Amino acid sequence: MKKNIAIVMGGYSSEVNISLKSGNVVYNHLNKEKYNSFRVHILKEKWVALDDLNTEYSIDKNDFSFLLGDKKIIFDCVFNAIHGAPGENGALLAYFNLINLKHTSAPFYQMALTFNKRDTLSVVKEYGIKTAVSVYLNKGDVVNLDKIIAKVGLPCFVKPNNAGSSYGISKVHTKTEMLPALEKAYKEDSEILIESFLDGPEVSVGVIHHKGETKVLPITEIVTENDFFDYEAKYLGKSEEITPARISEVIKTKVENIAKKVYTILNMSGFSRSEFILVDNEPHFLEINTVPGLTENSILPQQAQAAGISLNELFDNAIENALH
Repeated sequence: MKKNIAIVMGGYSSEVNISLKSGNVVYNHLNKEKYNSFRVHILKEKWVALDDLNTEYSIDKNDFSFLLGDKKIIFDCVFNAIHGAPGENGALLAYFNLINLKHTSAPFYQMALTFNKRDTLSVVKEYGIKTAVSVYLNKGDVVNLDKIIAKVGLPCFVKPNNAGSSYGISKVHTKTEMLPALEKAYKEDSEILIESFLDGPEVSVGVIHHKGETKVLPITEIVTENDFFDYEAKYLGKSEEITPARISEVIKTKVENIAKKVYTILNMSGFSRSEFILVDNEPHFLEINTVPGLTENSILPQQAQAAGISLNELFDNAIENALH
């Protein structure tokens, strides 16, 4: 009998439209002979399932089901394609845990931890993983610009602590740019991370659980036309993503081992994509994305393709892992 799969997409953050694109790609590539798949929009104003004609059916939040005519559709598994809240920060997954519904992401606590950049950095540092020097602020904190700059130096990066797709991030070159950068970041989150500039090539490393083992996908080198890998670079063609990365076998092995170590340290499962800057050939960990972009042009699908894994197989593998 076919399994009923809910592909959740949308969310409550600035990444809603990116998530809808990812979710639709998953929907289009899931094996229709094997699964009854339904797109489910999780939005602030509504939770609805959609049929092939885009007719909406309200989700019953008591058990995450919906009525299709006189038939109640109960899901066997959820494919999580929500970037940001509430899919990537663990909130929705905690609800699925409460109603005993399987899903393709890591457990809700791991998702909540890894969505918080500061807390993730605090954990990996304890295992000897190199990172940037950082300062952490809560909205309303007294800001001592001289003290911050003395610690992290210039240029530096100002980031929302809990956000993705480079929303709210600024590269700050001078003291006068700092306060506007903080204001921009606070529009996305009430917690801010300020990090020292790491000078070196940026690489992105996908790690998945595939056929019973933790698999590191071919590494991608990020070459951007912009000052850093911002929203334009990621989504508007202002960057070149080179897979496999143009790095030596020695550095490749080093990055792979650290990416796999990070995945293991954080007790991850499902998809992940970690970002590193190579400073004097030493990988410095930036962050981990646990619901990375899943469109045909996104980095993790590119890496899977380079590893000989089609989108159909990539998505099917995630569901099979979740079910079993």
